[in-house]
Amino acid sequence: MAFQKPTGTQDLLPGVVEKWQYVEEKARDLCRRFNYREIRTPIFEQTSLFVRGVGETTDIVEKEMYTFDDKGNRSMTLRPEGTAGVVRAYVENKLYGEPDVSKLYYIGPMFRYERPQAGRQRQFHQFGVEALGAVDPAIDAEVIALGYQLCVELGLKDVKVEINSVGNATSRAEYRETLLGFLRPMKDSLCKDCQSRMERNPLRVLDCKVDQDKFVGAPSILDSLDEESLSHFAKLQAYLDDFGVDYAVNNRLVRGLDYYTLTAFELKAQGIGAIDTVGGGGRYNGLVGDIGGPDQPGIGFGIGLERIQLILEHQNIEVTTLAPLDVYFVALGEAADREVNRLLFKLRQSGLSGERDYLGRKMKAQMKSADRFKARYTAILGDDELERGEIALKAMDTGEQQTVKLDDLVAAVRGNQ
Repeated sequence: MAFQKPTGTQDLLPGVVEKWQYVEEKARDLCRRFNYREIRTPIFEQTSLFVRGVGETTDIVEKEMYTFDDKGNRSMTLRPEGTAGVVRAYVENKLYGEPDVSKLYYIGPMFRYERPQAGRQRQFHQFGVEALGAVDPAIDAEVIALGYQLCVELGLKDVKVEINSVGNATSRAEYRETLLGFLRPMKDSLCKDCQSRMERNPLRVLDCKVDQDKFVGAPSILDSLDEESLSHFAKLQAYLDDFGVDYAVNNRLVRGLDYYTLTAFELKAQGIGAIDTVGGGGRYNGLVGDIGGPDQPGIGFGIGLERIQLILEHQNIEVTTLAPLDVYFVALGEAADREVNRLLFKLRQSGLSGERDYLGRKMKAQMKSADRFKARYTAILGDDELERGEIALKAMDTGEQQTVKLDDLVAAVRGNQ
C-alpha cells in the first residue's frame, strides 16, 4: 500500500468502535449521575502550558511531547494529557467566578511519542474528570469513587485503588531533604534520568522504572506529613470507607506528574502481567496559580481507554457491539423499490432504525443481510402489495408474518417493541 497508519496509532473499525462507544456511554452516564459536565478543549496548546502545567522534570515534557512550530513561529504541542488544557480553559473563561465547584469531564485523544506496546499508543484516548474550587477531602473521595465505580460497572475484575498523600508544600519540603539524604550516597549507581532529577525533583526519582530495587529502604513521605496533610489524608480514607471503595495505602506512589499535592491515587484491575493500572490522578492545589489563574484548588484523574479495552478483552467481558436493526426492507419490483425508499426514510424520521438493499440482489440474499444486521423485522414489499397499499411484516425471531397498511407500518413496529 502507498499509505499506512502512523506507528503507534490504530484504526477503530465498525464492530470494534461500538465497544469504545459502550465504555464512553457508561462514563457519560456516570458523570451525569455525579453532576460532572463535559468540556472540550483543543488538541494542541502552547508548549509552555504543558512545560509549566505538567512539569519540566516529567518524562512527558522531557521525552514524549509532539512539539512543532506553527506558521507564526509559535511553539505548539499536541496535548499529552488532559488536565493542563482543562485548567487553562477554567482560567481563561473565568469559570472560577461561578458560585459552585466546577465539576468537569472530558473524553478525547492525547499524544505522546513513546515506544508503542500493549495498552500504550502514541495517539491514545482518555476519559478524565476535574473538580476545581474545593479543598475538602470529600471531593477527593468523590473523584476516586467515580473512577472506581466506572471500573465496577464495566464489570472489570479485582478493581482496587492505591492511594497516597504527597503532602502540602511544607511537608514536601521536609520530605525532600530526608529523601535526598537517602538518595545521595547511591547517586552514581542510579540511571541518568534519576541523577538529573535528584536535585530538581527527588520525588520523581521514586517513580523510576529502572532503579526500583534500590529504593526498598527509602523513607516514607507519610512520616513527613504535617498536621494539615495528615488530617486531609485521614478524612479521605474515612470517606472511602463509607463508600465501600476497595483501597490500599501505597506510600511509594507519587505518580508521574509534578503538579500533585496531598492526594495521589491509581485505579487498578486484574490485567495482563504488569499491565493492571487503568488510570490515576491526584490533587493539584497549585496548578491554577502556576498557569496564571487565582489560587484555586483542584483534583482529577485520567483513565486510558485503550487500557480499559485491553483488560475487557483479557477478562473475557462481553460488550454489545451491534445494536439490532428495527426493520430491514426487501423490495421486489421497480415501483416497490421507490416506495421502500419513502417508507425507510419515514421509519428513520420516527426514531427507528432501518436498512435496505442497494446492490440489486435477489430476495434470498436480502434476507441474509437482514440476518447479518440482526433485524427485528423484515418488511417485504412487492408490486402487488403496493397496489393494495399493504406490506408484509415478518418477525425474525418467531417467523410470524402479518400484513399491515403502508401508513401503519411505523405504528406496527413500535407496537411490538
